[in-house]
Amino acid sequence: MNSPAFRDWQSVQDEVLRRIRTRMWEPGAMIPNEADLAVEFGCARSTVNRALRSLAEAGWLDRRRKAGTRVAAQPIAKATLSIAVIRHEIEERGQKYSYQRVARTLSVPPLDVSAAMRMPAETAMLYIRALHLADDMPYALESRWINLQVVPGAQDEPFQNLSANEWLLRHAPYSDGEIAFSAVNAGEDEAELLACPEGAALFAVDRLTWDGDASVTKVRLLFAPGHQMRTKL
Repeated sequence: MNSPAFRDWQSVQDEVLRRIRTRMWEPGAMIPNEADLAVEFGCARSTVNRALRSLAEAGWLDRRRKAGTRVAAQPIAKATLSIAVIRHEIEERGQKYSYQRVARTLSVPPLDVSAAMRMPAETAMLYIRALHLADDMPYALESRWINLQVVPGAQDEPFQNLSANEWLLRHAPYSDGEIAFSAVNAGEDEAELLACPEGAALFAVDRLTWDGDASVTKVRLLFAPGHQMRTKL
């Protein structure tokens, strides 16, 4: 017998968690796909997706591209990182936010970018480079490639006053993503934009987001020296 209709992702999350905790879905077991769960729960697939993403972030589910979703063999606490609107991040620190677009071009990306985004090497993408500032001081340098086949509306957006970071979070849905953290040394151009010595250590965040099997955007954020990232376990 089908479950009663669920109107929001939190109620779907609660039901999925109940099934995990009662061992209706045992550790390591594959759970039904999103489409089947949407039918069973009487809700949109996007509602199911949001609930499963939340449980995966909390460590209850193991989600893998093209391999389905399994109950975590041993649920663990995970640090949760959301894709933040940099403007909000700066304003929450009590600082004044400002933004400068450095470059906007339609061009073919380097081969490593095309490969990471699983796009043909000759495919042109929208490239945005911008500087985010806090109290008029450089905060982060954003270098971003946008897949116009997935987000065609970006082609008409100048990104002169609104950052690609904020625009994409408003207009481009995503299902999952990949993120990497590293330390890099500032090159001459980066040092000039971030107002730091050449060779200074910078905190780098590389992020790639997907909508199903299609890449949405690939971005590298370089933060000014001394930046810290905090999260909760």
